[in-house]
Amino acid sequence: MKRISDCGKAGNRRELRKMKKWQRIAALAGLLAVVAAASGCQMKNYEKIELPGTSQEGKAGEDAAGGEASRDTEEADGTGTGMGGGNAAGAENPMSDGQQPEAGRSAVKAELTKETAPDLEARDETVYVNATDLNVRTAPSSSASIAAKLNRGASLKRTGYSQSWSRVIYQDKECYVASQYLTVTRPEEPQTAAASTDSAASAQAGEVGLNPDWKYAGYSKIHSGKAALYRAEGANRKGKVVCVNAGHGTKGGSSVKTQCHPDGTPKVTGGTTAAGATTAAAISSGMTFADGTPEAQVTLALAKVLKDKLLARGFDVLMIRETDDMQLDNVARTVLANNMANCHIALHYDSTSSDKGAFYMSVPNVASYRSMEPVASHWQEHHALGDHLIAGLKGVGVKIFSNGKMEMDLTQTSYSTVPSVDIELGDKASDHSAASLDKLGNGLADGVEMFFGAS
Repeated sequence: MKRISDCGKAGNRRELRKMKKWQRIAALAGLLAVVAAASGCQMKNYEKIELPGTSQEGKAGEDAAGGEASRDTEEADGTGTGMGGGNAAGAENPMSDGQQPEAGRSAVKAELTKETAPDLEARDETVYVNATDLNVRTAPSSSASIAAKLNRGASLKRTGYSQSWSRVIYQDKECYVASQYLTVTRPEEPQTAAASTDSAASAQAGEVGLNPDWKYAGYSKIHSGKAALYRAEGANRKGKVVCVNAGHGTKGGSSVKTQCHPDGTPKVTGGTTAAGATTAAAISSGMTFADGTPEAQVTLALAKVLKDKLLARGFDVLMIRETDDMQLDNVARTVLANNMANCHIALHYDSTSSDKGAFYMSVPNVASYRSMEPVASHWQEHHALGDHLIAGLKGVGVKIFSNGKMEMDLTQTSYSTVPSVDIELGDKASDHSAASLDKLGNGLADGVEMFFGAS
């Protein structure tokens, strides 16, 4: 009996151990279910994802407003405006081999996807380029190689179409062009603006030369160059022309003299030319930044930034200078603005070295000067434009010098018949990086909008 009793006890102990084992398993299963539910991982279908920074070669499915295909033109001078081919294909993938230790990678293996070329609707038609320096690419991707650049009016045979890309025949080869820059009707060729116009906003886009019949044109000594008039497109076009004058940039201009005031009276303040002078350099060569960069180079870069921002906001733009050398002196530039624009903004940097900040040249508070025409009829408009530009710059965080203005008797002001300012964006010690120019461009564009909104 003793042995049977011992066996029974042993059996009970085994059953008890089994029961405890299953209880632990059940408890663990419950815990895992809770964890899974909390992490949102139960019964989900996982989709393929694309990690940031991976190659986008072949990407062409984005819409025309914000996709890569909508950023496929560059400026006529070949420098580009940030609107050329996207940089996605050149970005490094932080999850690629060698970028992260194996132990640090996620246990979930994300499958990288790669979009294929878009489905193209078959076409057999002639289309025309409606852009400047349009990139013709070897594949429907903004990272594909550029086979050529075409200007407005160039014709192509289109064999395939999607909202993003068009397949065209270029020199007997299949190539691709952003669809939004093609049209089935031949665009009008840019025309030279009319010699005389009652409304700046009515002139045709294109090159603009100085008309010798315009008032004050006879005071100019250097005027063989031509400015360029750009028209904004879209529903937000405001019908206002802003003259953007990149200061300096006229070879030989400092050795030629022009009359300071149209009535022949002497300057009332000093500056590049001393007070009391009746003639001054037709256009000076400008200063050199602390790092050796010529002022004319920086003002030109800023002018291009500002042009793009103004066009995007619906303003037409008269670009006085788009090259390193434009044979237009200060009088010629001013007279062009008088006849072709609604306001005139000359971009400059001061010759000091203290990083003093931005300010504009205001009309001297001298009775004889403020009573001289055309100053008498327009100096208050000049101040209003200058004040709004300074407000715009201040609004984006640009450093402002003193109260944002400095009295100065300038040739530009003396001949201006539209709101006109020479604005100094800093001095020799100021930052003139791309980021700085972009900030200045935003501030100036804000100021222009405020000025026309208030007028």
